[in-house]
Amino acid sequence: MTVLITGGTGLVGTRLLRRLVDAGIECRALVRAGKELPAGVTPVEGDLLEPATLPEAVEGVSAIIHLAAVLRTPEPELIEQVNVAGTRNLIEAALIHAPRARVIMASTNLVYDEDLSRPAREDDPANARQPYPASKIVAERLLRESGLAWSVLRFAFVYGDADGHLQSAPQLLGSWGWHPAATMSLIHHRDIATAILLALTGAMDGRVVNLSDDAPTTVYEIARIVGAGYQESAEPLQNPWKGHVDGTLARELGFRPVIRSVHQAAAEGTL
Repeated sequence: MTVLITGGTGLVGTRLLRRLVDAGIECRALVRAGKELPAGVTPVEGDLLEPATLPEAVEGVSAIIHLAAVLRTPEPELIEQVNVAGTRNLIEAALIHAPRARVIMASTNLVYDEDLSRPAREDDPANARQPYPASKIVAERLLRESGLAWSVLRFAFVYGDADGHLQSAPQLLGSWGWHPAATMSLIHHRDIATAILLALTGAMDGRVVNLSDDAPTTVYEIARIVGAGYQESAEPLQNPWKGHVDGTLARELGFRPVIRSVHQAAAEGTL
C-alpha cells in the first residue's frame, strides 16, 4: 500500500509518519522545498494551493491522509485558503489521478455547538464559532460530496510524544475563559495512528468519527499534570459538556485507544 500524507511536517504528521513506516506502509508526503521528513518517507514537493503540483503527489496511491490545515493565525483568509481551497484542489487531483484512493481527512471536535446538553455525537449539527472549525465544516462537506471513498476523523484535543500541546493548554484555555472544572476529551498521537491504521482498512469508510480517549479530563487536572497554575473560579460551571465528545461510534467500528487517559500517558512518560 502506498499512502500520501499532507501536513506530514506538522505536529500530527511527523509522529504519524514514523508509525506508518514502522507498520510497513510505503509513505510519501507532500512538502514544500527544504522540509525534512522522517526516514523512509518519500518527499513530493508541492503545495495544496498550487494545483499543478498535486498530480505527481496523488498518482498511484491507495490512500490519502489529509492532515494539512491552518489552525491559529492572525490572517483568517489563510485558514479559508488552505483548509477549504486546498482541500478542494486535493480532491480534484484525486478524482482525476487517483479515483480509487481512500481519503482520510483530519477534522476537529471544535465543529460542534458549545451548548449541547451531552457529549457531542457525530450526527449533532455543526455550529462552529471560529474560523478554523468553520473551515473544517466546509472541507468535510466537500469530501463527503466528492464521490471518493472517504472518512472524516474529528480529533479531540491532540497531545503526546513531547509535542508541547498539552503543556500549552492551561494558558490557551485560560485565555479563552474556560472554567477549571470543565472537562475536555483528548486523544494521544499514538491513538491517532491506531485510528488511521484502522481507517486504512476501510472500516470507517463513509463515516464521520469522533476520536477521543476513554477519560475526559478537567482543565484543573491538566494544569496539575503539566505543573502549571490555573485561575480558580467561584462561579458555577455553566456547561459541563463543552469540549466533551462521545467516542462510542469509533469503538463500534473497532477502535480501541492504547493510551486510555492523560493520567496513563503521564505515568508512562509519553506526554
